[in-house]
Amino acid sequence: MATKLVTKNLCKTFVMKSRDSKVHALSEVCALKDVNIEIKENEFVSMIGPTGCGKTTLLRIVDGLIPRDSGEIFLDNTPIEGTCLDIGIVFQTFNLLPWRTVLGNTELGLEARGIPHEERKKIARKYLDMLGLHGFENHYPHEISGGMQQRVGIARALAIDPKVLLMDEPFGSVDAWTREVLQDELLKIWTKHKKTVLFVTHSIDEAIYLSDKILIMSCRPAHVKEIVDVDLSRPRSSYSVRSDPRFIDLSLMLREKLEREAVHAAEEMTAPV
Repeated sequence: MATKLVTKNLCKTFVMKSRDSKVHALSEVCALKDVNIEIKENEFVSMIGPTGCGKTTLLRIVDGLIPRDSGEIFLDNTPIEGTCLDIGIVFQTFNLLPWRTVLGNTELGLEARGIPHEERKKIARKYLDMLGLHGFENHYPHEISGGMQQRVGIARALAIDPKVLLMDEPFGSVDAWTREVLQDELLKIWTKHKKTVLFVTHSIDEAIYLSDKILIMSCRPAHVKEIVDVDLSRPRSSYSVRSDPRFIDLSLMLREKLEREAVHAAEEMTAPV
């Protein structure tokens, strides 16, 4: 299987201003240090780690939304700088434009690519239908549920037919039942269209259910501490996978590793300077 996405020694440090208006001191926060990732074509890879360790920062750097300090990113063995139209992203928050309809929001990436009006409407409708949103094309974001809004976000990302799909906790803001429904829908789409996916989540069970492999990130500054293969056959169904003894064993093992990393992160925060 060919390699699709690679990061080499990615580093990012943020300069923070003091919150005290009387003090103009600056401090540095190192978010990422030497992050090395290699994802094969059509792999579904999840990333888990302590809260605030830099997972979202990493996705935004790969998508070109924020600059990296150093390191390299390769797509199909070609170095990329800044934004890349072959990479799509689904955000944790819905990030829909309130003044545009469901159809209009789904067309955004296609407009950026200069796709003609009628063609982009046809493409957008195709993905809205795929995600169960037929009949809601002319609704505005405030007129549909949170789960439906996130479906629009996924449809918008898929409509540009990206080579790599980045997903930043896309189901974190919906209820538990809707989350499981969206997980199943995502797996069906991924099985049919075979996208390369890098998926950030705080849910260990979600990571296991969806993924081919899981990246365990260290506490800040983040790097890939361990890679865990998910040895569960596909296609998957929620009940059969979650009742599999291998799923249970893997969940317990990942929880133990994350708990150790969380303790380490807490010790780092309270350690004297």
